[in-house]
This record gives sequence, C-alpha cells and structure tokens, in this order.
Amino acid sequence: MADPPTPVPVNIPPSFVFPTIGPALFSALRDAKPQRIVLQVPAGLIRNAHDLAARLREETGARVTVATRACFGACDFPSVDEAPKSDVAVVLGHSPIPNVRVVRPTYFVEMRDPGGDPEALAATVASAALPRKLGLVVSVQHLDLVEALTRALERGGREVRVGQGDRRLAYPAQALGCNYTGAEAVAADVDAFLFVGTGRFHPIGLAFAVDRPVWSLDPLQNVIEPPIDRGALIRKRQLTVARARDALHWGILVSSFAGQNRMPTALALQERAQSRGRDAEILVFDRLDPRDLEGRALDAYVNTACPRIALDDGELYAKPMLTPPEFLMALGELPLESYRFDTYH
Repeated sequence: MADPPTPVPVNIPPSFVFPTIGPALFSALRDAKPQRIVLQVPAGLIRNAHDLAARLREETGARVTVATRACFGACDFPSVDEAPKSDVAVVLGHSPIPNVRVVRPTYFVEMRDPGGDPEALAATVASAALPRKLGLVVSVQHLDLVEALTRALERGGREVRVGQGDRRLAYPAQALGCNYTGAEAVAADVDAFLFVGTGRFHPIGLAFAVDRPVWSLDPLQNVIEPPIDRGALIRKRQLTVARARDALHWGILVSSFAGQNRMPTALALQERAQSRGRDAEILVFDRLDPRDLEGRALDAYVNTACPRIALDDGELYAKPMLTPPEFLMALGELPLESYRFDTYH
C-alpha cells in the first residue's frame, strides 16, 4: 500500500508529524536541542504518559512536563501559559490542523494503528448488507487502512468515495469532531457512510453533518454497528432550539484555545441578537464547566467553541446551549429543516 499523504499545515513542516512513537521522533527532538518539553496525552493514553515522559528525558536529556488537563484534540494544544518555559511540545494522538498556528514547535505523533485485515473488514461490511455506494470516513489512527480497505470493498462490488475536506483537515477521509467536510464533499454521490474507528464520538458527529445513514466499523474488533438514528439526534436538538426561542438574555461563549477561538463569529452573533431586540453578552473561557454558568442572569447560551459541547454535553447545562446555526434557528433566521451542523472551518 502506498504511503499516506503528507499533511501540509500552515506553519508545521511535515518533519514535525510522526505516525507513532519511535526513533524518528526521538532523533528530531535531539536535533531541536530543547531544554524543556511539554507532553500532551489524550485520555485514552494517559496510562502510558509517565513512561513516555521518562523515555523522552532519556532520549533527549531535556526536562519533560506532562500537561494534565483534558485534551480534546489538536485544537487545544498546550498554551504558553500552561508551559511557559517549554521549548517544544509533543502532542500524542492527533494530526495537526492545517489552518491553526501553533505557539511553539510542536511534534504531532498521530499514533497510527496498522491493525485490521482489509479483506476481513470488507467481508463484515458485505454481511451487514450496507448500501452499494459508500463514503469512507476514518479517525486519524486508522488512515493507513483507507487505500487497502477501499480496494477490498470495491472488489466486493461496492463503489467507494473518499472526500477531501477543507483547510482544517490534513488528510482525505479524515474526521474531526468539529469538521466532516470530507464526507460532505461526497455526500451527494453516496447512499451511506462507513466510519472506520473506535467509539461513538465521530460517528455521532458525522450523523449530524450528513443526511445519510452512518455505519461504524471497529477495525480492531472487526465489529460493525447499525446506523445511528439521525432523526432522533435532530429532533432532540430541535426541541432545545424551541426551548430557547423566547430567550431575551443570551450568553455567547468564546474559547480562548487557539484552535477554537471564534471571536469574529461571536461578535457577529451578538449583533444579530441585538438587531432582534435580544441582549447578548460575550463570555470567554478556556475549559468550560457547567458550574461556570451557574447563577448567571441569562436565559440561554450560544457556544462558538467546539460544537460538541452543545451537541454532546448540552444536558449538563441548566439553560439551553445552542450552536451558532441553532441560534439563528431560534431567532427565526434559519429554518429548523434541514438541520445544519456547526462545521468549524
């Protein structure tokens, strides 16, 4: 199988992107001669964080700091305030986001997993009787499967489309929790989507973004899940929009994370609210906690940071939490149908 395409981020050389932990990463870090390294590890790899920190110290001779706050993606890499004396950052489990500028040299270790037999996976898809025309979407860890799995599915009589997303996606077929533009690019040409990866996070986001059935295939277990009930997801959000239609006092949430900050969007939404006779106050945060919004004299919120805060965690908040498109639905400027996902470009 051919090598995966090389990402070309705005200011991150391809030499700063590694498929997994290994000699190439350690060699690049030694060449950089950092005095201090900040290491960021997602929740699924926390158990190995301290062993890796020790290995980085051994291989480079640098001091290593482990960032302990929750890591949601390449959009919230360690800030200067978190590790002010670190020369470089090592970020595990994520690819760079091409249009997000980093604050220091950052080495992205994508943790590619070569597991999964393409022929066996294609046989599982065939046994589940998926539609013939499929769009293929994967998490970054399983990008190396795309080419071989596409060929195996096509040998079984299916047509497979792999879409290239916008400037926020480094690879064709890639999914981000806030961006499924690769899938959207081919949605008109397919009858359904096959997501290849683990967990429900990406399939749910994909189901919000495209009006097609979404099947999930775990390549490590070779288990396929039935389509997500998109209608139920959308109806739940429409009810939340309906609850917020009479809200007069709005809070507009803005993240301070470099990869999530949409202050221009927030200011534009504030103007739209005021033109409709509503009050709207901008609230800035880094990591949002429901307790941060308790006791405020506001009726509802619109979240301009990661859309999954509203879509996945909205029930944790006492007041309605909407995405920007949902906010415009509540103001009557967008129809409830067809539902629009808050794609972060």
